[in-house]
Amino acid sequence: MKVLVTDGNTRAALAIARALGRDNFEVIVGAENHPCLASESRFCAGKVIYPDPLRDNGRFLDALVTALERIRPDVLLPVTDVTTMLVAENKVNLEKFCGIPFPDYSAVERAADKASVMQLAEKLNVPVPSTLYLQNIREVDEAIPACASIGYPLVIKPSRSRVRSGNEWKSHGVKYANDEEELRRILHILNEKDGFPVLLQERIYGDGVGLFLFMDGEKVVAAFGHRRLREKPLSGGVSVLRESVPLQPMLREHSERLLKSLNWQGIAMVEFKQDRRSGQFKLMEINGRFWGSLQLAIDAGVNFPVLLVKSAVGEKVAPVMDYEVGVKSRWLWGDVDVLLSRLFKSGNALNLPPGYPGKMETLFQFLRFKQKNMKYEVLDRDDIKPWLYETRCRFSKSK
Repeated sequence: MKVLVTDGNTRAALAIARALGRDNFEVIVGAENHPCLASESRFCAGKVIYPDPLRDNGRFLDALVTALERIRPDVLLPVTDVTTMLVAENKVNLEKFCGIPFPDYSAVERAADKASVMQLAEKLNVPVPSTLYLQNIREVDEAIPACASIGYPLVIKPSRSRVRSGNEWKSHGVKYANDEEELRRILHILNEKDGFPVLLQERIYGDGVGLFLFMDGEKVVAAFGHRRLREKPLSGGVSVLRESVPLQPMLREHSERLLKSLNWQGIAMVEFKQDRRSGQFKLMEINGRFWGSLQLAIDAGVNFPVLLVKSAVGEKVAPVMDYEVGVKSRWLWGDVDVLLSRLFKSGNALNLPPGYPGKMETLFQFLRFKQKNMKYEVLDRDDIKPWLYETRCRFSKSK
């Protein structure tokens, strides 16, 4: 079978290409340029170039339709937030050419809205951080007393990480406010950048835990749990070191209720943090797309890309709930960035949580290259060219 995978410059696309290629699928990689990370893989059988969907989603969709007409893949797999959103929005037209194992646009759009997800969780009795919802800048004065009762530092999250602006997309990230003055300043900047609505949340200190699920109607086809060990940025973000952990029955129950309420079909990651103060797990967000730590699940024994594609073409797949616990996956160059940040920036500048390892301890942890069950995400001796490409790009950008 032939599969077109978008966003070839992402690590998730590389993980998909390797997983499908090793299972004898023909993998076509789409990206704004070639070579790219996934197209450098020996498992890439063909390449498609399209305009950057962040800058011109109209031209991207036109190019995607042209590619589908020419290639005639069995399945299309979008990878990032934006391409998943665009494919879901145009699913009816795109399904004329191939299978698209993702939910309808309404579900994808709702999952991408952090405010909607938090409010749904509250209705379903899924624990969430203390949260205030601000629709616009005019609500700030009224919210300030409640912010004080939640306590600083506050986490400031735009309701959407990606916001459509005409034919382009704007990105909004998480910020932290240590006092009222900083909160007002950040909110006014967000207002100027069309960052509203926003969520103001208590900051939860503790380990990040993600549940990966593959839903087929009301049935869970596959489930996997992981814990974040190091992240980039250090205050919380993309995991650069993570490990497989046993499925927590309560978290699985919470995750299934959320996804079923969204009428979810396909894969998703539901992310929680375990509050150090109470031990309680609290919902952070839902990622209704392939996730950055996908390679860990594959290494541990849950091959989400293969399961998803086989299901999309009508094959019956056996449920996968068992996997190897204690497998670690490391993104080496991302971990280098974590080390450099810790060595050359202050804890305040990095918004580090209390008790974060010091500079020397971070260095010693980084130097532990050989650990039991340690896998490297991009670096693969059986498929070395993507890592060489990533390394070349890194040093060419630093010049």
